Amino acid sequence: MKKIFTLLLCSFLCFNAFSQSRDSLAIQRSALDYIEGFYEGDTLKLQRCLSPNLYKYGYYKGKSGQFEGSQMTYAQAIDYAKNVLAKKNFAKAGSPKEVVLLDVQANIACVKITAWWGMDYMFLAKKGDAWIIEQIIWQGPLNTVTK
Repeated sequence: MKKIFTLLLCSFLCFNAFSQSRDSLAIQRSALDYIEGFYEGDTLKLQRCLSPNLYKYGYYKGKSGQFEGSQMTYAQAIDYAKNVLAKKNFAKAGSPKEVVLLDVQANIACVKITAWWGMDYMFLAKKGDAWIIEQIIWQGPLNTVTK
């Protein structure tokens, strides 16, 4: 009986670790699709990773030097990528493309990304086998706040 229990426990732990690893890879892929979608003007990558109900809000330095905020919808994100492609306004070589998984649960995850425009914190939800970005809050440019 002990052998069966031990075997079942090991099987469960291995399956759980595999499932978490698979989810982590899928979450990272969604975050990279997001960055690369904007960097490359690739609307297919954005369509794959963004929720049609996306809520993205960010802070940037306006002409006055003060931070201002603005919202971007799913449609605006797609239009932005189309514009990048049409104008060939791609990200510069060596632009940051960093993804850090902050927390992963069974159906939700939180990720921090660093890109040329600044830093984004994104919240994802698991929809079937896919991890979809539902909400984003960001600030740019990079390194504007000192500790």
